[in-house]
Amino acid sequence: MLAPEEQLRIIKSGVFEIKPEELLIKKLKRDEPLNIKLGVDPTAPDIHIGHAVPLRKLRAFQDLGHHVTLIIGDGTALIGDPSGRNSTRPQLTSEQVAANAQTYVNQAFKILDPEKTTLRHNSEWLLSMGLEDILKVTGLFTVARILERDDFSKRYNGNLPIGVHEFLYPIMQAYDSVMIKADVELGGTDQLFNLMAGRELMEKMGMEPQVCLTLPLLEGTDGVRKMSKSYGNYVGLTDEPADMFGKVMSIPDEIMVKYFRLASTLSVDEIDSIEAGLAAGELHPNKVKRQLAANIVAAYHGEEAAGAAEADFDRVFKNHDAPKDIPEFAADLTPNDEGKVYLAKLIADAGLAKSAGEARRLIDGGGVKVNGAAIPAKEYNVDPSMLAGAVLQVGKRKFVRLA
Repeated sequence: MLAPEEQLRIIKSGVFEIKPEELLIKKLKRDEPLNIKLGVDPTAPDIHIGHAVPLRKLRAFQDLGHHVTLIIGDGTALIGDPSGRNSTRPQLTSEQVAANAQTYVNQAFKILDPEKTTLRHNSEWLLSMGLEDILKVTGLFTVARILERDDFSKRYNGNLPIGVHEFLYPIMQAYDSVMIKADVELGGTDQLFNLMAGRELMEKMGMEPQVCLTLPLLEGTDGVRKMSKSYGNYVGLTDEPADMFGKVMSIPDEIMVKYFRLASTLSVDEIDSIEAGLAAGELHPNKVKRQLAANIVAAYHGEEAAGAAEADFDRVFKNHDAPKDIPEFAADLTPNDEGKVYLAKLIADAGLAKSAGEARRLIDGGGVKVNGAAIPAKEYNVDPSMLAGAVLQVGKRKFVRLA
């Protein structure tokens, strides 16, 4: 294993905070593999590269010789994580959790080394706890301590309802750390209270406490809000290579280095060199962003797909041609009473916009093209002859061929 100081340098890259850092150094100096914990609640069936940030850090620990325990929170997911919430999270059924968990695991192992990963489900211990066990663990925390949590205190002071079951969430997540004897637990900055609860419970139960390592939330492609499907600014792990490449190319230059540190497979030394080159004006941002986009695509789809995605990007944005492989859509081109086709609805039906209303806004903004020619504003009904066999483009990256 590398020297503790060198390991720490690699571990700290992109990290927001390590609490306490001196304990991590002490653990590293033992020159033994540490047990690194990440708990994830499968509340959604698929993940984006923002979700993958802690998985990337787990992989860095694995590459340093440490072991990872990935906990699928099929027990805690039944409660619902209250982190960052101003209302009670809807509770999922066991069936929903199980279906989401399998998809999540399949995607997680695109990043993690299976040989150095132990997969556990916290339903193993949480759902088998009796009342006596629950009282023993919950009795180690006070209501005042739980209300120190920011989202709980805001809801309490704002007279917003808090379900009693929500108080159990950080305690049950903490109990996970006890059960697997975690040395380090990872999470986003919004998870610090939960991580510290694990540290506190381990101490109260006579164990060496875990180190809490928090990672910043990754901004989405808009460069402002955190990456989220609800904001439409996400890069999904299952996105097609060309779409993934194009999305990464659309991020602001200012967050490129953060993406390298949190979402790429490059080494810390390589990223440090890129950051220095950009700061000195020795590297062109566009060239660096291409390297980033290609790296992320290759991580999930392979080098060949990354090369094809970059070529496809150039074909569309540099040469202003249509992509090579355009999906076909069997469009209903039956004319209305005026002999026209309602283009806005066709766009929505093809999945290029969420609704006809959104499609109209895209048309008005010049964002809709047929065979490369922009549709004028307010022209929502068009002659069917111009659509048969045509390439319909919405925005910069969405294309279908009308069959």
